[in-house]
Amino acid sequence: MNVKTSFGILRLSAILEGISYLLFALTMPLKYMYEIKMPNKIVGMIHGGLFIAYILFVFIESQEKKWSLSEKFWSYLASLLPFATFIDDKKIFMKYQNK
Repeated sequence: MNVKTSFGILRLSAILEGISYLLFALTMPLKYMYEIKMPNKIVGMIHGGLFIAYILFVFIESQEKKWSLSEKFWSYLASLLPFATFIDDKKIFMKYQNK
């Protein structure tokens, strides 16, 4: 993964966004069961920034590489579902890696 290109940054943001989404599985019980709110707040802010970066880079790369409507749809939807950005990286992003 070459993070010197916008496509490499898209792939990195997809992975980081997916990880931050999964971190909520750790911080939500802390917040609601043990009333420790700070970890969830920190993860939430980080996740929000990564979510925006992912959406922005999907838009940029989909315009540049002329993705199909279906590929755009699934890539945007992936930001809303746990594990989906990892699947998106394998199914869609890898196809355009060398183009």
